[in-house]
Amino acid sequence: MTDMREADLVPTATPRELMLGYFDGRTRRVLVVDEEVPYPDGKLIVSRTDPTGIITHANQAFVDMSGYERDELIGENHCILRHPDMPAAAFRDLWDTVGRGSKWQGYVKNLRKDGAHYWVFATAIPNVRDGRVVGYTSVRRKPSRAKVNEYTALYARMRAEELK
Repeated sequence: MTDMREADLVPTATPRELMLGYFDGRTRRVLVVDEEVPYPDGKLIVSRTDPTGIITHANQAFVDMSGYERDELIGENHCILRHPDMPAAAFRDLWDTVGRGSKWQGYVKNLRKDGAHYWVFATAIPNVRDGRVVGYTSVRRKPSRAKVNEYTALYARMRAEELK
């Protein structure tokens, strides 16, 4: 996973630069701008990953909303979209839940390639073949604005606790 580049950013925005740490110990320079891209009505974002979270399928809605080209997504870890406002506990819950073979649902703030963000209501399920998990499928849909507001505040509190 490569660092974000100024050349890819929303042209009129001033980014804040952060080093984002991931579960596996890697770090990545991210450039975040305070701009939300609205989720399009009537679209579903669909992706599939292997068991380690590497993207193996991205539908066109995913490509469009992420700002990445399909070939930039395929082969990358899904955490390429992790926004620094997201608490690690949310992803721990996701992985613990799907690791038990259960469906996970939640609200997620994703980071686009251009530094902007978008909110989704995500459902992730394990793909099981012959009794073993061979990957995961995630379907994201448009979240309600009331829930986005609720989770914005909740996640800010959770991140503040994590950073203490």
